[in-house]
Amino acid sequence: MFDFRLKVFDTVARRLNFTKAANELNITQPAVTKHIKEIELNLNIKLFERNGTKIKLTKAGEILVKYTEEIFLVYQKMEFEIGQLQEKQKGHLRLGASTTIAQYVLPPILAEFRKRFPEIQLDLVIHNSEKIEDLLTNNKIDVGLIEAQIKNRTFHYFPFMKDEIVLVARQNHPLSTKNHLKTDDLLQIPFVLRESGSGTLETIDLALKAKNIKLNELKTEIRLGSTESIKSYLLHSDALAFLSVQSILQELKSHTLTIIDVKNMDIPRYFNFIIQEGEQSKLVSLFIDFCNRYNLK
Repeated sequence: MFDFRLKVFDTVARRLNFTKAANELNITQPAVTKHIKEIELNLNIKLFERNGTKIKLTKAGEILVKYTEEIFLVYQKMEFEIGQLQEKQKGHLRLGASTTIAQYVLPPILAEFRKRFPEIQLDLVIHNSEKIEDLLTNNKIDVGLIEAQIKNRTFHYFPFMKDEIVLVARQNHPLSTKNHLKTDDLLQIPFVLRESGSGTLETIDLALKAKNIKLNELKTEIRLGSTESIKSYLLHSDALAFLSVQSILQELKSHTLTIIDVKNMDIPRYFNFIIQEGEQSKLVSLFIDFCNRYNLK
């Protein structure tokens, strides 16, 4: 980092705590205070308001946060392009992924990426699709991978890999012996659903509407915030759930969960890369190209 003081300021601004910032940066708290005072002296304005042990950003501090983020992005692009001249890929890539992708798809890809590019630092933030879009809007991540349908015109979406949403139950569920269910049968079954903002839930909603069924017409037994919690719940319940087929591959192999077919109701979808419109950094392009090559293995 060319200006360590900006790194100190950014860390304090995120933590809003000098002690926590010092621990994260591995420096002393007096050193953190010294760096902040030097910036305030140079700018001739206070960046933090102090009230006892609590601090908050001033208006000037909020402005500096915005520009600091832009400066760090310039640093990132510069480090990567210079690394290219040295035949090395260096830099810092901030990823955001919705939970299904982060848990069941990305780990082996990220491991291979790190083997190939060990000098590229990767940070992964995991949230539902709606939150990933918010993080990209606020420049908190460089690229996102989401499950949701395309809807925001300020972003560029393009396919990452194909997925399918399937109806899932425990292996010995009473309905597992049926060849298939009719769509009307769905109204009589207790369901476990994901939280609002989930890309999977949005896809299910659209598929049901195509069959003239509203999501709120389902008998929702419970809403859970993760696929793992839903799978565990299904093992101890007569409820069913719509889940990504990617998320249940191990359970299908171990015969603990099973897929129940719904007649004339297939729910294919794509996981999508999502980036800001406009020119992208070479680091983002490198990661996307790597992921696409990995999927062709």
